[in-house]
Amino acid sequence: MAAARLTLRLSQLSLYALPSTRSSSVPLPFLVPTSIPIQAQLAKVSYVHRDPNYRYFPPRFGFKRKHYNEKFKKDRKNKFIKVNLPDPNEKTDVDSMTPEEIRAKMKEKGIKPVRPWQERPVCISSTTATFEPYVPPEGDGKVSTLSTAGAKQKIERLEKKGKSMMAVRKIRQFDDEFDPKLFAPDAQEIYIASHIALADGDMDKLHQCVTERAFPLVTHEARHKTIRWQFLGSLEPPRVVHIRCTDVISKENVFAQVTVRFHTKQTLAVYDRFGRLLHGSEVVARDVLEYVVFEKHVANTYGLWRVHDKIIPDWMPPKQPVRRTYRVREMEEEEEEDPTPSKEETSEVTESQTGKPAVAVA
Repeated sequence: MAAARLTLRLSQLSLYALPSTRSSSVPLPFLVPTSIPIQAQLAKVSYVHRDPNYRYFPPRFGFKRKHYNEKFKKDRKNKFIKVNLPDPNEKTDVDSMTPEEIRAKMKEKGIKPVRPWQERPVCISSTTATFEPYVPPEGDGKVSTLSTAGAKQKIERLEKKGKSMMAVRKIRQFDDEFDPKLFAPDAQEIYIASHIALADGDMDKLHQCVTERAFPLVTHEARHKTIRWQFLGSLEPPRVVHIRCTDVISKENVFAQVTVRFHTKQTLAVYDRFGRLLHGSEVVARDVLEYVVFEKHVANTYGLWRVHDKIIPDWMPPKQPVRRTYRVREMEEEEEEDPTPSKEETSEVTESQTGKPAVAVA
């Protein structure tokens, strides 16, 4: 009965929707007469069909579900990418597939075939050694040129000059302005810049002055060390004593090595992380005779002359050893005495107890 009464009241609500009421700005639920029950008023509030408080859209059943402008139909189509979803029923067992099926499947997915070997990166910006190293004459830097030994050194130098001139011609095929006499001062600048970069810890600058082979040799045990190096001057002007060229992998890939003789005066002092002197002195200057090998990848347009190696002859006196520092360990405490008695003590105890000497059993 209650449902029938509510339906009757809902049908009567349409009588209150008069024209004057619809045109008014006051919402319809507030114009319901007070004589209508509360249930009917609540039903009226929830009834929104053709309500002036809501916008009414008439139904349209003849519209098209397409864009109104057909001009850019292909462009709108290209905005969507068709994705090939993986097939769950696809055979994924590689062991049961033939090599042709595996190759076709990898080609379909754009996967490169797996190679059985592993390639390692090879850096060809520098060589791994010094080819045909220069052999310094014994007593170089001490023998006078007017003596017999000095004259022999000059003759040997002229004999070895032929291969060096052939190497100079090879270098001039890539660098027209190369001149051994003009290269020696430039090599000295590179030599000084590499030492300053090592002392300052500037590794980026050091990589520009030193090859990849010489870098680990130069920086060996230089970590946590303070290096004080100073170039005081040259006792003799630097000169080129040896030039060689070689090709790597192909004949066009040419590397050049130039050995320069330096006779200079320097100061070197190396301190550990605690500030203790390990080697050398900042006050005492020493005369240094060195044969430094410079290398350049002449086939590379942007190649640079860099320090590659240092030739140490057999007759050169040994270097001063480095004074190493160690942490002094604390003296271990003396071991406590063993509480167990010795054999002599046990024998004395047995004699005192039994009155007979104890017999030791082997």
